[in-house]
Amino acid sequence: MKKAILAIEDGTVLEGRAVGAEGESPGELVFNTSMTGYQEILTDPSYAGQIVTMTYTEIGNYGVNEEDVESRRPFVRGFVMRECCFEPSNWRSTMTLPEYLKKHGIVAIDEVDTRTITKLLREKGAMKAIISTVDFDHAALVAKAQAQPGMAGADFVKEVTIETAYDWPAPENAKYSVVALDFGIKRNILRSLAGQGCAVTVLPATASAEEVLSHRPDGIFLSNGPGDPAALDYLFPTIRTLADSGIPLFGICLGHQVLSLALGARTFKLKFGHRGGNQPVLREDTGKVEITAQNHGFAVDPASIDPGVMRLSHTHLNDRTCSGMEHRTKPLFSVQYHPEASPGPHDSRYLFERFARMMEEAKAAR
Repeated sequence: MKKAILAIEDGTVLEGRAVGAEGESPGELVFNTSMTGYQEILTDPSYAGQIVTMTYTEIGNYGVNEEDVESRRPFVRGFVMRECCFEPSNWRSTMTLPEYLKKHGIVAIDEVDTRTITKLLREKGAMKAIISTVDFDHAALVAKAQAQPGMAGADFVKEVTIETAYDWPAPENAKYSVVALDFGIKRNILRSLAGQGCAVTVLPATASAEEVLSHRPDGIFLSNGPGDPAALDYLFPTIRTLADSGIPLFGICLGHQVLSLALGARTFKLKFGHRGGNQPVLREDTGKVEITAQNHGFAVDPASIDPGVMRLSHTHLNDRTCSGMEHRTKPLFSVQYHPEASPGPHDSRYLFERFARMMEEAKAAR
């Protein structure tokens, strides 16, 4: 097997085995604590620009199939594992993880100490890094890692969003018409909306408010996505118009962040982010705790939320950051995490039900 090297901007260098495509790939190095769901993680557009380290020891043991992808292709810059499985065992598997990585040009490395990487990121925060199977000069690779631009100020939405609108397969006797703005939307979000009786039309991130409203939707959805939300100021006027329309609006992850910014709040970069399927969130209205799937490196500053306009609805229990908010008078709300999971727990599926109830109430009030 060919050698690969992971070099980090602080000078840390780890040598391992190349298990993906050949080449060299820079990105922001982050970690994910999920034990399963590596295929969904690889194809989550929110990871655009990032190299993902899996903390679980063996990855790839159930192979890969075409049904569990979350978008049209993988968007990660690189993949880091302790041990990659070359002989999967699962009746749904159609290819191995290394074959999938090579097919999509994802540079990957295993046989490195992922515990060391995770501890490093926990102490120093997410850092710039590079994986290479072609250059083995440690000093040169560290310099390349240092020279790349950081995630702050980066707009990756334009890279992951669609160019042409499309309709997601609608359920029979659909009750609601929903327009979803694609900042990097996951397919299980669309499945979850369809499961609530929604016929969903997906529009590019740059669609105007007039275009969204021309579909006469019962509800508007703002999707997840990658990069720095503060770099997306071109979206804010559209979102403000949609928020003022009175149409029920639901935002997830990046959708939550850009909605907050459009309404006057601020965001900041987390030290190492929240990524995994075991993140505890407090529901402020009931005092109950739900275990959630999360994937973000930025958060909304709760002190910047106007308490006369918005109410903090959910709080992350590990660091007390904002995990959700809702408008006091308008039918709109958003959360920082992924209620559609994929992978992850199902504690938060009630949020899709809440969105459907809001649309039902709005239709009844017309």
